[in-house]
Amino acid sequence: MKAIINTKYGPPEVVSLVDIEMPQIKENEVLIRIHSTTVNRTDCGFRSAEYFISRFFSGLLKPKFKTLGCEFAGDIIEIGRNVSLFKNGDKVFGFNDTQFGAHAEFMVMNENDSISIMPKNTSYNVCAAITEGGHYALCDIRAVKIKNGQKVLVNGATGAIGSAAVQILKYFGAEVTAVCETKHTKLVKSLGADVVIDYLKEDFTKSNETFDFIFDAVGKSSFSKCKPLLNKKGIYISTELGNMSQNPFLALITPLFGGKKVLFPIPSINKNDVEFLKLLVENGNFKPVIDRTFNLEQIVEAYKYVEKGFKTGNVVIEVIPET
Repeated sequence: MKAIINTKYGPPEVVSLVDIEMPQIKENEVLIRIHSTTVNRTDCGFRSAEYFISRFFSGLLKPKFKTLGCEFAGDIIEIGRNVSLFKNGDKVFGFNDTQFGAHAEFMVMNENDSISIMPKNTSYNVCAAITEGGHYALCDIRAVKIKNGQKVLVNGATGAIGSAAVQILKYFGAEVTAVCETKHTKLVKSLGADVVIDYLKEDFTKSNETFDFIFDAVGKSSFSKCKPLLNKKGIYISTELGNMSQNPFLALITPLFGGKKVLFPIPSINKNDVEFLKLLVENGNFKPVIDRTFNLEQIVEAYKYVEKGFKTGNVVIEVIPET
């Protein structure tokens, strides 16, 4: 089968398309023919190891995951003898950041891991883009324990995480102010944002409004800049470590003072989370935003595009082109 392989850390050019042996399934696993996957921040981080701390998960000196790709959508073509949750022919989607493997024609998943039947009336491309941004946003929103009617600001509302956050926050009843650039204001309003701030025209940190939760979905601001905008017990969360890795440190000390604080949740995902995101999609509460698509042979170009930092929503890789 064809797969994208990288045997060393580095820029997008370290990956290449090669032929490798088909994976073999165990008794509780399924073999999936991949139709669509994505290139996202998780893949980029594990490929480049830009943050050295990531090497404790991905391999200290060289990658232990030679085929990346954590999001997927495809068909099950073989099941292990003890599999009871799925059958051959099922259309499935999900997430795997423990073994990866979706940047290939086939991958293996344990039936009890983060995998589910695809939402009704959706395409492979849409399903492949549900889980990465969706579960990052969901993890942080749950950490805040958002309540109906609370005021939230989302900085970076057009990325995979930010666009998911706007929609999921609205599902939970929050009043959402979203920050984006001029050309994306219409899109962000369509996602459900109550107020949209164009950062090319206005510095959101100078706003007179205050918020219960500020979600920096692009990691381009800081707690110190956002603190004046937080209510008395307001919460700031960033998807990045921050300058000199300050956010994990601030998450340890700011809660001790009982006022405004930083949280830094460690993202996790399980089958229940995938099922919840599936339900949101089926009910029309969440639709992943897709920027553009590439084929598997264009993976280097896709990585380069993602790492420019200006993508809108998700970048999808069509392993089997949609018709």
